[in-house]
Amino acid sequence: MARKSSLSGFPEWLPQERLVELHVLDTLRRTFELHGFSSVETRAVETVGQLLRKGEIDKEVYAVSRLQDEDTGAAGDDSLALHFDLTVPFARYVVENAGHLAFPFRRYQIQKVWRGERPQEGRAREFTQADIDVVGDGALPFRYDIELALVIAEALSALPIPDFQLRINNRKLAEGFYRGIGLTDTPGVLRSIDKLEKIGPAKVAELLKTELGATAEQAEAALSLAGIRTEDTSFVDRVRALGVEDPLLEEGLAELEQVIAEASKRAPGKVIADLSIARGLDYYTGTVYETVLVGHEALGSICSGGRYDALASKGNRTFPGVGLSIGVTRLVTRILSQDFAAASRQVPTAVLVTLANDDSWSAAQDVAAALRGRGIPVEVAATAEKFGKQIKFADRRGIPFVWFTSEDGAHEVKDIRSGEQSAADPSSWTPPVEDRWPAILPQG
Repeated sequence: MARKSSLSGFPEWLPQERLVELHVLDTLRRTFELHGFSSVETRAVETVGQLLRKGEIDKEVYAVSRLQDEDTGAAGDDSLALHFDLTVPFARYVVENAGHLAFPFRRYQIQKVWRGERPQEGRAREFTQADIDVVGDGALPFRYDIELALVIAEALSALPIPDFQLRINNRKLAEGFYRGIGLTDTPGVLRSIDKLEKIGPAKVAELLKTELGATAEQAEAALSLAGIRTEDTSFVDRVRALGVEDPLLEEGLAELEQVIAEASKRAPGKVIADLSIARGLDYYTGTVYETVLVGHEALGSICSGGRYDALASKGNRTFPGVGLSIGVTRLVTRILSQDFAAASRQVPTAVLVTLANDDSWSAAQDVAAALRGRGIPVEVAATAEKFGKQIKFADRRGIPFVWFTSEDGAHEVKDIRSGEQSAADPSSWTPPVEDRWPAILPQG
């Protein structure tokens, strides 16, 4: 189980826990690269003006300054702050490097981010995100919206987590519907609908009526739309049965139908059309995604994102994109707290080379070098204690094999789990494949 950090909201892992996190990161990186995404890394700081382009979240931003700066007042637009996500820095990166990138540009980015939220399980102040995006120059084919859903479904399926649901909606569909029933403040309606799972339909209806001036009939229609959820394209007929007409609604229906049709074919049961998904951020313009662990919905979304057509621009040049962000720390915290998976040992070391006497340390290093040369992780004992103590040292650390060299130069290796001991040659011996490196094993 994950250990609590002494500084709330800033998790630190024990070595065996870190191995689980590294497994998650390596799995995501490998999947993203299999699909042709290139890795980028952006700086940890941005200007305050750049960060706040995303919306009113200034209370969550950590400002950066020297301890001896004379000006300790409110941060101006040119002051520095730690980035709270990877989307806004990436938009700036694309604009600044547009002349050096080949579009459509496929990027993945795995980095720490910082956000001044109230710490709780699933919400930390320092955490790791893993993002993928495809960005175009002037235009971006809609098929990338479909592709990203499939990439994320593949990546999450490879992790040691329970079943998940990638819930997908389309902002055009939602906005067109609201417009069709006479609700013109569509961003406001979306923000209210986005609270549906937290506060329930009755309170959302009340918000729509008191804050946005909706009639009881309009509120009921908006909630009827949000109640549609299907694993196939049958949502199209259900939306049309509500009797609302609008060109933007039809455009959104057609786009979402394409995503769900392909996703239900390639990732059955993993991807669903969920017309309650709103994503409160205003810059989303089409497809929107949210992902939950089945049975762990209270944890919140573990992966979210969407299509944005105008987040990045440079003069008359726009860079539309579509992307998703995986909350790596949120996932790892749940994996550890619920014992979904664990490392087979707490250290990388597969072999401990023992010392028969203190004069044998250099010869032991020769053995270790021969093994490492074939990719076997090795440690050499530091002192020539009794063999029993050296074996206990290996056992405490979870090292499976212990190497012995006798005075006549003969070598033997012992599997301390089974007790089996046999002759071995440093130039050719190798452990079983499953023992060479720590494995991440499903539990329960």
